Formats: sequence, structure tokens, C-alpha cells
Amino acid sequence: MGRSRRPPASQEGSISAFVVLMLVAVFVLIGLVVDGGAALTARQAATDEAEQAARAGAGSLSLSALRSGVIEIDNQQAVISAENFTVVAGHPGTAFVSGGTVTVQIHYRIDTQVLGIIGIDSLPVSASASAVDVKGVTVGS
Repeated sequence: MGRSRRPPASQEGSISAFVVLMLVAVFVLIGLVVDGGAALTARQAATDEAEQAARAGAGSLSLSALRSGVIEIDNQQAVISAENFTVVAGHPGTAFVSGGTVTVQIHYRIDTQVLGIIGIDSLPVSASASAVDVKGVTVGS
């Protein structure tokens, strides 16, 4: 009656494996929360930078066109202004002009804090934004 039952030898150590698997799962979840949140914040910052760079580019008007009374973007200067803005902001990007619209794309990677434990050392961040120059109010519209 006072005898204790021992589990069969095949089940010894099964609790340890379960605990290890649960710890790995907890670390992955913590990594997703911490590093995923950082990635979302970085993406929002990259979007803000791309928007501001596109606006800077869209403000580059052609002086010769303005002298003739036409509001037109200077394509070359717009690309230079937009790309310079991204460099100053800290994440160099690319810009192009198509049909009077300046588009800026920013791509970079952020280092992970927790997911590095399982081999994910960085996460990608990308953003794209476009802007056009506002032509103002026209009479009779």
C-alpha cells in the first residue's frame, strides 16, 4: 500500500522535452511582439519619410515653365530633392517622376532584439509614397 508507482522508463524525461518546447514557443511569441512591434513602428517611420521626400520632390518646380505661366515639375531636380531628403532622414531611397507625380521608395532592414535567438537577425522595412504639386485655385471651376 505504501508503494509509489514509477512511470514506465519510456516516459522518463518527457516533461523536460515539453518544457523546452514551451519555452521556445514563448520566446518566439515574445519575439513576435517585441520585434514585430519594432518593425511596424519602423514601417510607419519609413512611410512618413517617403511621404515627406515625395512632397519635397513635388515642390521642385521648373523655373522656365513658371516664367511662361505653366506650373510644371522639374523632373531632374525633383528626383535630386527627394533622394537628398531620404539621405538626410537616414534611410536613402530612390525617386522617380512620372506624369507629374513624384514617387519615393525606401527599403532597409532593422535588427531584431529577441528573434535573433532563433536565427532571425533582421526584418525588412519598405515604404512607398507619391506626391504631386498643387496647382492652386482656378477661377471659374
